[in-house]
Amino acid sequence: MGKKIRAAKPNREGRKLFLMLLPCIVFIFVFKYMPLWGWSFAFFQYKPGMSLRDCNFVGLENFKQLFGNVVMRNNLFRVLRNTFGIQILNYLLMPIPMLFAIFLSEMQSKRFQKTIQTVTTLPHFISWVIMFSLASSIFGSTGMINSMLKEMGVEKTINILTTDEHVWITQALLNLWKTMGWNAIIYFAAITGLDQEIYEAAMVDGATRWQKIRHITIPLLIPTFFVLLIMNIGNFLNSGIDQFLAFGNALNKEYIEVLDLYVYNLGIGSGQISFGVAVGIMKSIVAVILFATANFASKKVRGESVF
Repeated sequence: MGKKIRAAKPNREGRKLFLMLLPCIVFIFVFKYMPLWGWSFAFFQYKPGMSLRDCNFVGLENFKQLFGNVVMRNNLFRVLRNTFGIQILNYLLMPIPMLFAIFLSEMQSKRFQKTIQTVTTLPHFISWVIMFSLASSIFGSTGMINSMLKEMGVEKTINILTTDEHVWITQALLNLWKTMGWNAIIYFAAITGLDQEIYEAAMVDGATRWQKIRHITIPLLIPTFFVLLIMNIGNFLNSGIDQFLAFGNALNKEYIEVLDLYVYNLGIGSGQISFGVAVGIMKSIVAVILFATANFASKKVRGESVF
């Protein structure tokens, strides 16, 4: 009888864990897998308002047009260039939240530490439309910086938001401004979980604060950094549309239109829904390949991987 009770206990715990995961499984199924039915639009010449069965089946014609049509091919290469340029800059800036979390953890004043953490995390919860308003009030032609320069006698107006110069680095820095505090939370939590005996041993050996950061904290955070890097590589082409739709204008459109915004403009702006879905499918396939490649490379080089 005792054996049966002991055998039933793990099953009961397993059911509890499954019930806890069930809402997440349902959420992923409804919002991630069910929308895949929409991929069927890529194989039809869909027209808004018509039923899919009333539309002409074109097979792979939309995919052929993706690379066969000169105009479409040039536009695709242009938005891919913008996507790769901005995303590579975002990846180059990825260590900054880790360094920010390290310096934040080294602050002696807990009140000042929490204040800085709150101020830097707040932009994550603000929409890109409001971020655009804030950026315009600071960097716009009538913003704070230009007003200060005008009072100092500088006649030249600096407006980084309505120019086609340095668009990629500007958008990457704006993204860093919005996400740095939020991304630093993961590293800050990892720092608090580090073995304090290592720091005590280093202190006994006479290590300074900078030496402990360089030789203990940063090496111990590198595995966390690489896990986040691998996961982000899978989203390399998923740059989103909110930021670039808000900051896009006629002067910088050539360099700010990324792949997601291009698909949005095709489907919603031009009504080419089938072709936009075909572009989205190709993007998903490339994202899976990038993620699998990064995971495989990490396993071979570092001996660790996400799965």
